[in-house]
Formats: sequence, structure tokens, C-alpha cells
Amino acid sequence: METQKNNPLHGVTLEQILTYLVDNHGWPYMASQISINCFKNDPSIKSSLAFLRKTPWAREKVENLYVWLCSIKNK
Repeated sequence: METQKNNPLHGVTLEQILTYLVDNHGWPYMASQISINCFKNDPSIKSSLAFLRKTPWAREKVENLYVWLCSIKNK
């Protein structure tokens, strides 16, 4: 069985990722990095989760932003 020890997304839910990003960087930063309306207009965790769960390209961008920011933090 393949291990996931080098995968920073292993064991982390989309809600945890989004909450981390919002708590540490805020909605304005997220909207500047990923231009989607759920981050720009009346943002909330609930509405963003709904959008990201049904929009694979947007979810991928959020996950990539999380991985990038975590890699910078851990250096």
C-alpha cells in the first residue's frame, strides 16, 4: 500500500483548508489569488464549500494555494 506521508493534503478536509486560509490570510487575499465570486461577494465558508465541491478547477486552485502557503511556512 502506498503511503501518503509526503502528501500535504492527506487527512485534511476541504473545510479545514478553507478555514485555515481564511483565518490566516483573509477573504480579500484569497480573492486576489483566486478570482472567484464566492471569495469576492459576501464570502462565507458554507457558500465557498458548496461552490468548491462542485467545481474541480476551483478546488484545485484552493488546494494548490494551501500547499504553497504551507510550504513557505515550513521553510
